[in-house]
Amino acid sequence: MKKLLLFIGLSFSVFAQSNKAISLIDGMQKKYKAMGSFSANFTYQTEGAATMSGSITVKGTKFRLKTAGQEIFNNGKEVATYIKEINEVNISSFDPSEGDLNPAKIYTFDKKAYKVTLKGESGGFATVELAPVAKGTQVKNITLKINSKDLSVNEWTIINKAGKKQYFKVAKLNPKANADDKLFSFDKKAFPGVEVNDLR
Repeated sequence: MKKLLLFIGLSFSVFAQSNKAISLIDGMQKKYKAMGSFSANFTYQTEGAATMSGSITVKGTKFRLKTAGQEIFNNGKEVATYIKEINEVNISSFDPSEGDLNPAKIYTFDKKAYKVTLKGESGGFATVELAPVAKGTQVKNITLKINSKDLSVNEWTIINKAGKKQYFKVAKLNPKANADDKLFSFDKKAFPGVEVNDLR
């Protein structure tokens, strides 16, 4: 009887934590969706490498992401990846279901595609782990650190199937970016001499 009660108690605890984790994710995504468009500066580091800086502007499914040596433009229809070092851009059709690792996905991912687990709470932050349900994905898991009060994302870690980690930390958030749609489309005129590879 004691074992049964212990099992029931543990099951209820796991269920409650899962519900809270999902509630945190729902609240976080609702918060960023309500902003209309927002921008953020962040630092990031691939395990074993130096820390670098980046920036992102998001508007619905559209985003513009800038990291060291690379800039990605997504206007909701196509994705243009510009590589500064070789002055080259690759343009492909946008597929919302693609499991890419760009930071914009942190705010817009489909929670049904992940097993969501609350890993702990400390110092006003909740740590939530996302493990992909589908097999064959490039991601092993994603860990989000969410502010328990305002539901903003403070930092996250992405671990790929090979066990390699990428760390991201938000340095500054602008919730009222008022971004024009033109910002998310690659403008060839702004990159003189760029080589365009159309992969659509």
